[in-house]
Amino acid sequence: MSERWVRIVLLILYTVGAVGMLLPTTKEWFVQLSALNLFISFLGLILSRKSQQLSFLLFLGIAFIIGVTVELIGVHTSYLFGHYYYGSNLGVKWNGIPLIIGANWGIMVVTSAAVIRRFELNKHVELMMASVLMVLFDYILEPVAMKLDYWHWSKGTIPVYNFVCWFGVSLLLQWIYQRMKLPEVNKVAESLFLIMFIFFTLLTL
Repeated sequence: MSERWVRIVLLILYTVGAVGMLLPTTKEWFVQLSALNLFISFLGLILSRKSQQLSFLLFLGIAFIIGVTVELIGVHTSYLFGHYYYGSNLGVKWNGIPLIIGANWGIMVVTSAAVIRRFELNKHVELMMASVLMVLFDYILEPVAMKLDYWHWSKGTIPVYNFVCWFGVSLLLQWIYQRMKLPEVNKVAESLFLIMFIFFTLLTL
């Protein structure tokens, strides 16, 4: 499938999803499709990869393992992110962690790195900016996640510590991604980041 068609499919997917979640009569049904939506996005990134496909898949596996591991530590010990737990709208869980969250860490790394790569910055600046972009995305996502029963903070408020940890994990994953020489200019990845950012911004309304 060409880049153009992957972008069109993703745009339609998120547009329909946004409308469905904003309408009270269909919200519950569409929210339950969130994990499937993320999985299709994940496949879109794989299908649109231009180079080093095997190394890219290896990185996604690494990101999945690291992502699930930090979430396990966070949920079961609160040493990372703070006191939180997952709701029922992100699909199949393992030890309280939705498996799609591991894939989502990979999605966030790849898409944010693609956006920053477009500016042709120094690699150290690129590393930092891509990590900051991931934290910015999380800042937009957090209030929506609670509304949609993705996850909840035990005290009802989002701690600053969550964003500190998000930056740390993001920096680690971006560093691995960069060390594997995988960042590339990719219109699908760029579009997906923008689409997801607008999607969750609309859902804050």
